[in-house]
Amino acid sequence: MLELIDLSKKFKQLYAVKNLNMFIEKGEIVGLLGPNGAGKSTAISMLSSLVDPTTGDVRFHNKSILKNPSPIRKIIGMVPQEIALYTDLSAEENLRFFGRIYRLKGAELKQKIDEILELIGLTDRRKDIVKKFSGGMKRRLNIGVALLHNPELIIMDEPTVGIDPQSRNYILETVKRLNEEKQMTVIYTSHYMEEVEFLCDRIYIMDQGNLIASGTKDEIKRILSAEKTIVIKADRLNDIFIESLRQDPTISSVTVEEKKVTIIVPKEINIFPAVLKLAEEAKLELNSVDIKTPTLEDVFLHLTGRALRD
Repeated sequence: MLELIDLSKKFKQLYAVKNLNMFIEKGEIVGLLGPNGAGKSTAISMLSSLVDPTTGDVRFHNKSILKNPSPIRKIIGMVPQEIALYTDLSAEENLRFFGRIYRLKGAELKQKIDEILELIGLTDRRKDIVKKFSGGMKRRLNIGVALLHNPELIIMDEPTVGIDPQSRNYILETVKRLNEEKQMTVIYTSHYMEEVEFLCDRIYIMDQGNLIASGTKDEIKRILSAEKTIVIKADRLNDIFIESLRQDPTISSVTVEEKKVTIIVPKEINIFPAVLKLAEEAKLELNSVDIKTPTLEDVFLHLTGRALRD
């Protein structure tokens, strides 16, 4: 359905995206992941025809969109990271305004507004001014706007940032339902790996403008098939212990959270004696040291050296 071929974007002397190759099949949900500054937003801007690439091509149904972007613009829906609504208008008025931009009118527009309000769970709030909505309700209405013209492809750029768990679950279930019932193709970016685990068929991981991994969830996890993830917990971690772990040549990754350190080591290495010794030298009392099955988050840490939320 959509293919990015050797796509690059250069701003002055800096490449925001470099030689990016991706493909999107009709009816799948594809995750686009990367830490801040990885090039995700630039890639999205190019594939949606908002920004021209420096080099490379974007092909929609095997035809370049660079000279003729109209075909992809007609079938694409965009849910931006920032809320894009008129907050002094009601939910219904926002949908009517954007529906007219999509050239919907009359009975067709009215029917579509009713359908969208029901889908996003805001039928009983249709007359309320958007500025009075919670963050989650604004996010849901933002998604509703992108769905007005029945897009074949919807791009969702971190659609659950800063909202409550209930609204977040509602959005995830809605995306899943749209994909399953309407065969809608979705490109999904998120800072929450559990959302990607729940939604996505395939994943692309970017860092510093480059594509560094791609595949299904299982294929991505197999990147760590020769390594194991170990979680060390303590009530009070200290810098001496953490620095000692970082200095150990057998440990490929060290990630520190409040009361937890996650390390990645080769499968054949028995790191337990070394961890206990380092804890003793740092006068640190450990609560537990556990091996866990590699997750997408572990692979992401291994590839980028950063957590997805960094």
